[in-house]
Amino acid sequence: MQLGLVGLGKMGFNMRERIRRAGHEVVGYDRNPEVTDADSLADMVGKLAAPRLVWVMVPAGDITRQTIAELGDLLEPGDLVIDGGNSRFTDDEVNAKALGDKGVGYMDAGVSGGVWGLENGYGLMVGGDAEHVERAMPIFDALRPEGPREEGFAHAGRIGAGHFAKMVHNGIEYGLMQAYAEGFELLEASKLVDDVPATIKAWQRGTVVRSWLLDLLVRALESDPELDDLRGHVEDSGEGRWTVEEAIKHAVPAPVISAALFARFASRQDDSPAMRAVAALRNQFGGHAVQTAGPSSGSGSTQS
Repeated sequence: MQLGLVGLGKMGFNMRERIRRAGHEVVGYDRNPEVTDADSLADMVGKLAAPRLVWVMVPAGDITRQTIAELGDLLEPGDLVIDGGNSRFTDDEVNAKALGDKGVGYMDAGVSGGVWGLENGYGLMVGGDAEHVERAMPIFDALRPEGPREEGFAHAGRIGAGHFAKMVHNGIEYGLMQAYAEGFELLEASKLVDDVPATIKAWQRGTVVRSWLLDLLVRALESDPELDDLRGHVEDSGEGRWTVEEAIKHAVPAPVISAALFARFASRQDDSPAMRAVAALRNQFGGHAVQTAGPSSGSGSTQS
């Protein structure tokens, strides 16, 4: 199968490789000349045979909206666009209508897996028409983890459902990371526990708190046992805020997710061991930038 992939950053680059490993042809476009397969969006579209399938994997917001609008002018009736970035679900109906008016199909896909997805596969939650899902299934199967399809892929519902599901997924992620981080800080504060990294590592097997996030925390502690190389400054990329907003809208109590979001706000004001742990986790699973502690002041700089 042939796919056009727009955006070859941290995730898009690895997604292209995983899809190619599954035997499909991928024509990727990125503004970075060192990784792109095409000179422009128009050049990428020209290299694809109709009916075309194009996956957009660029930062959420104006860049995604502009890219989809440009594709609408380049593609033809019968082509299909998938937005796989972290767009807000409310953008999907707008994008679907704009493309639909030109005879171009649209789907939204929530994608989870971060920088580890190349080897482990990506969890996928998609929204759109069943016929579009079926058409793109070879690509979904190439991206998802090995094993039963239903354990790594879901047709969540109509347009917008994929991004809504990914939004909630990321809200849960906020809460899980915060719980691990607070446990780390409490262990650090105790005078009874001498080896905090070993204690957390012992939770990896046989305990009810074992998880991939815990494994990543252990990995971070192995390289920096007290996480002193990091500042406890943690950004939020939007999904946590949107999750809390939707919880309020639907009158769904979400105290854990809300508290985790507010903790990130607090991290930008005061440094703390807990937020250093959250920063380390985000860097481990997603390659997100972290701020390193300076040699004396602790203000530091940003590194990828």
